[in-house]
Order: sequence, then structure tokens, then C-alpha cells
Amino acid sequence: MSTMLPSLYAAARPSLTEYITHHITFLTNERPVGIIDFSVVNFDSVFFSIALAVLFAGMFFTAARRATTGVPGKFQGFIELILGFVDSQVKDTFQGTSRLIAPLALTIFCWVFLFNFMDLLPVDLLPDVARSIGLGHLKDVPSTDLNIVFGLSLTVFALIIFYSIRMKGLGGFIAEFTLHPFASKNLLLQALLVPVNLLLESVMFFARPISLALRLYGNLYAGEMVFVLIALLTLKSGYHALASAGGWAMIVLQFVLGLAWTGFDLVIGLLQAFIFMMLTVVYLSQAYEHH
Repeated sequence: MSTMLPSLYAAARPSLTEYITHHITFLTNERPVGIIDFSVVNFDSVFFSIALAVLFAGMFFTAARRATTGVPGKFQGFIELILGFVDSQVKDTFQGTSRLIAPLALTIFCWVFLFNFMDLLPVDLLPDVARSIGLGHLKDVPSTDLNIVFGLSLTVFALIIFYSIRMKGLGGFIAEFTLHPFASKNLLLQALLVPVNLLLESVMFFARPISLALRLYGNLYAGEMVFVLIALLTLKSGYHALASAGGWAMIVLQFVLGLAWTGFDLVIGLLQAFIFMMLTVVYLSQAYEHH
């Protein structure tokens, strides 16, 4: 989230703790009880996830309808650039044959990038709009919601299991957990190694969705918090900062820091979308491979 716009919070002048707490609180139907509570719905995360999915689908649908065989326009050229980039990455990484992988990789890359791109909006822009219509809280970066990132990673995890069983059979899938990494031609020794193999392989296997989700969540949550901290530089003074040289210095500092972090956060958001896509393709490629 950029910090280039003045905030309505400046007039209300909350404490620093109240300001930070407000920006990390979701618009929910109720407070969660415990770590896992399936009755809680983060309405803001659901809304922005669906809205960005519609935006992504609409852009590519429009480009497909307007595509020409002649010299492409800027919009068509941009879409073709993304398609070519994702297609080349899939061809270089995925060794199997599937009509699902490339569209899945494209969807993940674009959707996750749009999630992350929301972090570049002014930090108080949409929360202030939400307050003006009576909503107490609003978080507009879906990738800072553990529910969203784990939803993505668990979907990929389910596909990994599905294609592993489909390509290798249930016996082959179980054999990957029990006969690797330690194997022996001695049947008795191999039987003794099965629990060790099962423990090691299970840890690595179930770490996949956790690492996918937490890597994305951690980077974007940290980026969002940096923008919030930059916004704190002029939170208390608000428009009164314009009346003093020190106030102007803080405004200039906030602008420079916000601009620099915006560029850095854009790179991080693009990189995290690429990593999520590539790990998905790699994991699915491994599911297709026969050891």
C-alpha cells in the first residue's frame, strides 16, 4: 500500500496502536474462536478475491475476443507477452502431458499477482471509503489473509495427490512414502526402514502446502506492515505538518520512503506470484514422474 494520499484517520488522530490494529483487522461476521474457526468469514478477502478473479477473466476474455492475426495492439501484445512467458516456463519445467497445467499456471500467476498488486494502493484509500459507508474495517490485500493463501495451496496440494494416484496408482503413491529415500534388497531390512521412510517423506510432502502458503503470506504481510509504519510518520500531525519546516521534512521523508518501498514491493509481489506458479508446476511435474 502506498502512502501518497492524506487519510481521514489524521482528523480522528487515533493512537499508533489503534491505527496499526485497525489495518490488520478483517471485515468479518464474528470474532474467531481459537486458531481454526470455520464459522468466520472475512468478507473483504472474499470480495476482493472474486473481484480480482473477474478482472483477470475479463481481461483475457476481452483480449481473446479482440485478437487479430495482424499487428497486435498494445493490450493484445501485453496479454500475449504474459501467455508466452507462462507457456515457456511450463514447457521448460513440466515433463508430462496435460491440458490443465498451463491454464492453471497462468491463473495462479495472474491471480496471485493481482492479489499482491492491491498492496500498492494508498494505505488508507479503501479503508477510508469503507468507513464513509459505515464499514468498520477493510483489508484489501487478499494474500495477507491466511485463509486465502491456504485455500490456494491446499487446492494445489489436492491436485498433487490426485495426479500422483492417477499416474502411479494407489500402490505406487504409497510406495513413494515407504520405499524412499532408504531402500534395501533385504526384505527384512526394508520392512524396518518403512517407518523411517514414511516419517521423512510425509514431512516433506505435507510441508509443500504449508511452505506455499506461508511464503506468500509472510512476504505480503510484511510489505503491508512497512507501508503502515511509513504512514505513521505523519499520522499525529496530519495537515498541521504543513505549518512547520519539520512537518514538511516528515512529509518529504514519507513520500520518498513510500515511493521507494512501492517499487520494491512491486518486485516482491511479482516475484512471489512467479514462485507460487513455478512451485505448483514443479510439484505437479513430480506427481507425473515415475521413480
